[in-house]
Amino acid sequence: MLLAVLAFVTAREAMQAEIEHSLVAQAEAVSSDINKIMFERLENAATWSTLEVMQDLQVQDVDKRLSNFLAKLKTGYGGVYRELHALNQDGIIVSSSNPAAIGKRYARHAVWQTTRLAGATLMLEAPVQTNEEVMLTIRTPINSQFKGDVLGELILDFDWGKINALLDDAASGERMIALVDASGKVFATSRKLRDAGLTSGQALAGWQLQKHEGGSFLHTGFPVSNSNVIAGLGRATGFAGFAGTGLTTLVIQPESEALAPVHRMAAISLAILTALALVTLGVASKVSGAIARPIVALTIFTRHYKLGQKSLVAPTAASGEVGELGGAFTQMMQDIDQAQRNLVRASKLAVVGEMSSVIIHEVRTPLGIMRSSAQMLKREPGLSDEGRELIGFIESETDRLNRLVSAMLDSARPRALNKVPTNLHFLIRQSSVLLGAQLEKGQITVTERFGATDPMVECDAEQITQVLLNLILNALQILTAGGKIGLATYEDADFFCIEISDDGPGIPVEERTRIFEAFFCRREGGVGLGLAIVQQIVFAHGGEIEAGESDLGGARFTIRLSRKAKSEMSVRE
Repeated sequence: MLLAVLAFVTAREAMQAEIEHSLVAQAEAVSSDINKIMFERLENAATWSTLEVMQDLQVQDVDKRLSNFLAKLKTGYGGVYRELHALNQDGIIVSSSNPAAIGKRYARHAVWQTTRLAGATLMLEAPVQTNEEVMLTIRTPINSQFKGDVLGELILDFDWGKINALLDDAASGERMIALVDASGKVFATSRKLRDAGLTSGQALAGWQLQKHEGGSFLHTGFPVSNSNVIAGLGRATGFAGFAGTGLTTLVIQPESEALAPVHRMAAISLAILTALALVTLGVASKVSGAIARPIVALTIFTRHYKLGQKSLVAPTAASGEVGELGGAFTQMMQDIDQAQRNLVRASKLAVVGEMSSVIIHEVRTPLGIMRSSAQMLKREPGLSDEGRELIGFIESETDRLNRLVSAMLDSARPRALNKVPTNLHFLIRQSSVLLGAQLEKGQITVTERFGATDPMVECDAEQITQVLLNLILNALQILTAGGKIGLATYEDADFFCIEISDDGPGIPVEERTRIFEAFFCRREGGVGLGLAIVQQIVFAHGGEIEAGESDLGGARFTIRLSRKAKSEMSVRE
């Protein structure tokens, strides 16, 4: 219920903010349109007052050329102007779009605004209601092009109803629009406000619009509505040098209508919550008794588990909720056991690191002696080609053993990979050659079945060689004379796969995951680090390794190395 209330409040605030933004945006757009219209009317007055035909005012427009011109302008603008007049200095209409008005005195009204545009002084009279029409008069002096004095005035009676029509088009739904000045005096309104009689005067003076620099605000709604309203203010900036009328566009929407969707959502949510509460109470009263007994049983089981009796079987629960609780608790125990195993494995790897740091100097010293001795033997005259080849093996293998000692430390502190495009078929054959003497001695037959068409993989060749040698050695050490080792490759989607299999005793199913743990070893005399290091190297390459049963009946290790895009790769020879 609290979440529902919070959701309602949040939705209400979000919708109100969006509505306020919409009202302000519409108010500014309408103000901009009004300023554009007024600019066009004022530009007409400024331009027409300087035309040569206006000079006919000096001769009292005896040939009626100016009157005909004004009549054509009125017709050409399609009702934008009610009338167009030209007055002499005494205020008498000399020329007009309405011939009946010629010779009459024009009744001037108080100037509402004065502005300058295109070098002309323009005076605006406030909109005046005449019969069912509203007009705004624009006056500008007509200057003589010969004497430099003022001949009279050009009068444009603009149909202010065009502004009302603009507000009608912009108003939609329950929205109302008013054009007011800073004091709240109404200059134009949309139809709903006109129907309510709010067409002029100080109807909105109490709204104190002068206090609002812009944006939106809440108001009681009087006199435009019986409920609270949300109002948006729009004061458009100047247009093409015209500073604007200074009027404010006020877009008004009743708060109840604006927030009606949120209120409907609240009513629906309240009904759903009420029904849910009743159903929940009814169901809870029926299942509470059934839940109590399994809860007690689970509590007893938990207490025994805490005392170390982990062999107990978790109680079965009749109800779904308690069943989920029992299952979650059992899963938690399994996770704890797995965490303990991970902790043991991490501890073993830490021991590897400590052991490596202790023995690394002791091992490297004899390796250095062996390498130096091999180099000296290589200088002996009369050494056979086979001897030189064996000495080469000694040198390369002492180098590899030296790196292998460092790899023991890497098992707890892995070094960065040096990945290069590598021919894995070459590495597999090279590993088999390096162990050739031992394979021949053990009478082990090695078969190769390379099914992969592209052997190039981006990897650390030295570490992958270590992986291959470890796995082949594992097979060699467990096989008897006449045993078989199979080396195979194939492609699997985005992976390059290597299989190393044998016909030995195989690996029990329950041990196929544990054999990769540090210090886990089934072979007498073994340390149990080889496969742990192998797994670590394969994982570092983003690959996978798993143990299974081979077609030969023994163990099978499958390595899956991820490929990468290759360009201009060269074979590693």
